[in-house]
Amino acid sequence: MAEAGSALLRSPIHRALSRPNLLMGADRELVLLTGLAAVILIFVVLTWYAALLGIAIWTGTVGLLRMMAKADPMMRRIYLRHVGYRQHYRPTSSPWRRF
Repeated sequence: MAEAGSALLRSPIHRALSRPNLLMGADRELVLLTGLAAVILIFVVLTWYAALLGIAIWTGTVGLLRMMAKADPMMRRIYLRHVGYRQHYRPTSSPWRRF
């Protein structure tokens, strides 16, 4: 007779909770930011050349962002964390330790 406590409990991990938040295959915030910059360029200049240039810049940037997300979907967050690190950490157990 098997005990009731010996059975393994299974908890489903939903894919939507563990996948990165991508839009058009790239980082969501960067795609929206570049789209906003392209729209601002188009509506500030108000010429056909600006519209074509804004669409071309946005299309090219989204392509680059997709390549970046294909390499690592969390690259933007990792880079921002990396920028916050110091160049050198002292080999002490605490910053307040006296030599």
